[in-house]
Amino acid sequence: MNAFHGYCLITPDDLHWRPSNLMKIPNADYLERTGSHNLAARLWRLPPRSANTLHKHVRQEEFYFVLEGTGRIRIGDVTLTVPRYGGVLVAPELLRQVFNDTDSDVLWLIVGAPEEPEFLQGSKSTGTDLSLFYPVDPTQLPGELAGVTWPPKP
Repeated sequence: MNAFHGYCLITPDDLHWRPSNLMKIPNADYLERTGSHNLAARLWRLPPRSANTLHKHVRQEEFYFVLEGTGRIRIGDVTLTVPRYGGVLVAPELLRQVFNDTDSDVLWLIVGAPEEPEFLQGSKSTGTDLSLFYPVDPTQLPGELAGVTWPPKP
C-alpha cells in the first residue's frame, strides 16, 4: 500500500463527468485526480429508471451514501431503500447494484477501499478475470425495473 502524504484539494471544476462503460451512468471519479492507490471515490448520478452494473469485488469494501433523492440498492436478494444522507456498507463478496426506480435523479457518493489494483489507471495488470467482479450478467436490471430498457438504445 502506498502512503499518501499531505493533501489534495478537489473542486467541482476539477471533476470530469463521463458515462460508465457498460451502463452509461454519468459519474465523476474524485480520486483519479489525486492518484490515490488506496481509496476509490466516485459520484454517480442515476437518471430516472436506470441502474448501475450488478457487480461485486475481490477485496474492496464499498460505502454507498445518498446525497440527493431516495436511493435503492440490491445486495444479493435483498433490496434496500436508502434515504437522503443515509448510507450502506457492503462487503466485497456480495453482489450489489444501485438503481433508480423513481421519476427523479439520484446522486450517490460511493467510496471503496482498498482500491482494486486491476482497475487502477495505468495498471499493468493483464488478463484480469472479470468473472471475479461480474459472475453474472452485469447489465441485468432488478425486478423493480421490469420492462425498462437501460441503457437507452441510440
